[in-house]
Amino acid sequence: MTFVVTEDCIRCKFTDCVDVCPVQCFYEGENMLVIHPGECIDCGICEPTCPVDAILPDSYPEAQQWLELNRKYSLEWPNLLTAKPAPADADEFQRVPDKYELHFSPRPATI
Repeated sequence: MTFVVTEDCIRCKFTDCVDVCPVQCFYEGENMLVIHPGECIDCGICEPTCPVDAILPDSYPEAQQWLELNRKYSLEWPNLLTAKPAPADADEFQRVPDKYELHFSPRPATI
């Protein structure tokens, strides 16, 4: 089992999870994070630290659709090793529905 980042992270991109991850398995896109499923050790420490509940175990049915996205982009995006400030408008996007269709960016973060 692994954990996955879901649509709720898009345009919020809080990074509290990055600082608690013991194996540094988070990767950063332009407007969301993903978890590398092969690196995640299933400790679960990241899940309760996410202020928007965007992290789920892949055993949850609603997480399955995000597993491949996490796998794909964790191989393309840069590894994020420390937390950084959330986007200025993150609070405005916390409860926005259908964020994947409307706001997802496949581009990597610019470091």
